[in-house]
Amino acid sequence: MTTLTATPASTASLTSGKLPKWAPWALLAASFAISAAIFGVAAAGSSLADFNIVGTAIVGILLYMVIITVISSIAESRRKAVDRLMTALVATAFLIALLPLVSLLWTVVANGIERFDLEFFSYSMRNVVGDGGGIVHAIWGTVLITLTATIISVPIGLMTSIYLVEYGRGKIAKAITFFVDVMTGIPSIVAGLFIYAVFALLFRPGISMGIMGALALAVLMTPVVVRGSEELLRIVPNELREASYALGVPKWLTILKVVLPTSIAGIMTSVMLAISRVIGETAPLLLTAGFTQSLNTNIFSGQMMTLPVFAYNQYMNQGTNPDASIARAWAAALTLILIVMVLNLLARLIAKLFAPKLTGR
Repeated sequence: MTTLTATPASTASLTSGKLPKWAPWALLAASFAISAAIFGVAAAGSSLADFNIVGTAIVGILLYMVIITVISSIAESRRKAVDRLMTALVATAFLIALLPLVSLLWTVVANGIERFDLEFFSYSMRNVVGDGGGIVHAIWGTVLITLTATIISVPIGLMTSIYLVEYGRGKIAKAITFFVDVMTGIPSIVAGLFIYAVFALLFRPGISMGIMGALALAVLMTPVVVRGSEELLRIVPNELREASYALGVPKWLTILKVVLPTSIAGIMTSVMLAISRVIGETAPLLLTAGFTQSLNTNIFSGQMMTLPVFAYNQYMNQGTNPDASIARAWAAALTLILIVMVLNLLARLIAKLFAPKLTGR
């Protein structure tokens, strides 16, 4: 009579040619512990501030890569060892790319949260030279200029993409695509100089208005909307168009009732991303919209302040209290980041709401 004994799960994993799930994490912790011990011995007798955190992290990651590769090649196979090594390299590259972003967000939040109060979002900088003041005029300027730029650029960009996908053929379509690609890569300051030169010729040199800033941002937004919408319109299945044509529906109505509703979620996402791309521009708005310390809601008359220009102005012209100006600059930067984050979340929500619903049988 044969007696069968149960094998523990961890032992079975080791003998079956596969490391248990906890093994990589344990090896990672052990690698960092060994690295910390090495640097701790090297920094013996010094203060805690002299401990090399960056060196500890680098050596710990390198140790982990060596250890996991060796153990995996012994316990599993050479192919699995190479796979674990590549996974460690990819994860390390991801963390290295993520560190600057995390550091940036932490710095902005830590420095900008100081002025996140009711006064900061209720008052402008009119007659303020030291403490106090707020960004209500900059928020209004950012919203009005960006909204106007969106109203101008989205119809132009969307209709251009529809022409390129549905109608454009030959040299004209190739020329439009070429110029759109060129416009995508132009520096933002060039767009500001272009709008400033046009208005200087039409009106007078030195003029600054909110509509000028909106037009400069529209120049930057339009190629982004064209490229994003064009790609989304191209992936709409031709079978949908052909089915509509077979029913006798004209082409313009097919585009309006079939093609656009199918791709509307992606188009809205590309529009939101284009807005997020231009809302933080500073150079073109310095040339076109100017800056003011008072609230101005008339986009066709007088200079207007925006959040990027406000942050730049507070840093460059610190007034009688430099600490207060720097705090306002950081708070304006944090406000701008929050606005961009809300826009991206809104884009995801719109894409989810308007995405075609697939119903199973």
